[in-house]
Amino acid sequence: MMKKIAIISLFVAAASLYGSAQRLEKIHYGDMNHWVERHIKESSIIGGKTMTLYEIGPDEVIEGDIPYVNKGGSPWATSNVMAKVSGVTKTSNAVYREQRSGNDYCAKLCTVIEKVRAIGIINLKVLVSGSIFLGRIYEPIKSTSNPYGKMEMGLAYTKRPDFLQFDYKVTVPAGNRIYSSGFGKQKDLAGQDYAEVYVLLQKRWEDADGNIHALRVGTGRERYGKTVASWVNGHRLPIHYGDITGQPFYRSFMGLISKENSYYAKNSRGKMVPVIEEGWAKADETPTHVLMMASSGCGTAYVGTPGMTLWVDNFAFGFNN
Repeated sequence: MMKKIAIISLFVAAASLYGSAQRLEKIHYGDMNHWVERHIKESSIIGGKTMTLYEIGPDEVIEGDIPYVNKGGSPWATSNVMAKVSGVTKTSNAVYREQRSGNDYCAKLCTVIEKVRAIGIINLKVLVSGSIFLGRIYEPIKSTSNPYGKMEMGLAYTKRPDFLQFDYKVTVPAGNRIYSSGFGKQKDLAGQDYAEVYVLLQKRWEDADGNIHALRVGTGRERYGKTVASWVNGHRLPIHYGDITGQPFYRSFMGLISKENSYYAKNSRGKMVPVIEEGWAKADETPTHVLMMASSGCGTAYVGTPGMTLWVDNFAFGFNN
């Protein structure tokens, strides 16, 4: 299973809230003020441009097509990746550093169509939703198949926060969703897409065959389907414990992750395997891992609405005691 990461590398010192018993534990680099810049030259067959990819981590510049590994103890990964398919180097960039004011920055997550064109050889259009999450991506990406198998979702974590606090705003364009994986024709889909933020707490274990299983301990998940033009600062996403399916606030998207949509993690043998959610844990259970993601889309891979944009900043876990 994923190597345990010391809590001190994930969170900085807790900050007490004035005049209350609540406290915040800021997520390391969660203020979005420090970024790694990667300058990668794409293959000449598709134009040979030098592209800039952003990763959340210490202020650093990386030159060249070097597979990225989280820097400076950063717990964050992004959907910005370098791919090498059939000898062609291509980048995908849907997460950006954006200035709020002065030296204060945020993350801008966009849903975009990535195009790869080379006359007579390649003509691909792939929809990408900008996402940031706790975990890492293994580069280079070598195919568009099984995208979750290239993402290690979640970090070791045994606390029980009451809420996730962050700042956000969102732009929701008109229009339906589309599906575009780079193979076959682009398809229009009924219904709208949503931006979303979620935090999931799991209790994981590994069986004798190296499979990873999990129970859902805590759930906080919400979606945004209307434009919010001004920053909402200090927004709090409640985390609910145990089986919440009978609660009045429950929505179907808060349910267990289906087997076919399972996220992946490394087992004790160093192999990436799906994490299968088997059911709901008891409300007083202690988690072993936390999953947290913000994304400009909420559908399956390669599904979304181009132009959907989510800005996020200042992530922290909150405790009511």
